Amino acid sequence: MPIFEKSSESSVTRAIISRFAKDMEGFAETDVIVIGGGPSGLMAAHDLAKKGVRVLVVERNNYLGGGFWIGGFLMNTLTIRAPAQKVLDELDIAYEEYEKGLYVTPGPLACSKLIAATCEAGADILNMASFDDLVLREKNRVAGAVINWSPVATLPRQISCVDPIALESKIVIDATGHDASVVRKLEERGLIKTRGFGAMWIEKSEDAVVEHSGFAHPGLIVTGMAVSTTFGLPRMGPTFGSMLLSGRRGAEVAYAHLKKKGK
Repeated sequence: MPIFEKSSESSVTRAIISRFAKDMEGFAETDVIVIGGGPSGLMAAHDLAKKGVRVLVVERNNYLGGGFWIGGFLMNTLTIRAPAQKVLDELDIAYEEYEKGLYVTPGPLACSKLIAATCEAGADILNMASFDDLVLREKNRVAGAVINWSPVATLPRQISCVDPIALESKIVIDATGHDASVVRKLEERGLIKTRGFGAMWIEKSEDAVVEHSGFAHPGLIVTGMAVSTTFGLPRMGPTFGSMLLSGRRGAEVAYAHLKKKGK
């Protein structure tokens, strides 16, 4: 006795193509593009989407979450310093207090809950797509991102001439970690100068990363470890509270800017 409803291979194919084509058409122009689907990027997208902002997360891997899955040294226990555990409370992520002000939670639990919350808030996701370049407008204002499929970079040179596409947005958020890939594109054009991240100093770094999260260039906001690279801050190592609060701070800055512009 069959369990599933009847459906042909062609119907499955058409369902995938039609839905994805519709999604891509919407991605062509949006409010905010977040480059990088790690903890800061997901947090920013989550908060913006909850406020009704059209936001797209572009992630080069086939998975979201970045280092949020595995913590430090391939040990998948995450550490969160107060007051960032309040975000875990919001997302209904269970955790334990290791010592006063320091909390631990399983990486797979925290990451999967953050991903689910971001999707349920209404953020769009485009994974297996790599950031390639920026869209620039008057006075070199960032106005979108140029992307390509991630596998294109692995093709032999003779067959890898695959033109990228451009997605327009009012704001781009660089959440690409220490690589600061979006900021680096501006640096290549002499429009910004990065200082590179410094040596590890958890207590100083976490505060500084959140404090400096915001606009690094007209149209471009930096969050997470990209903040350290852009502004020469110490690295924070395997603790993730500042990643969450930096993403939240980036969302606040973006939302205030969009509201001010009446968009």
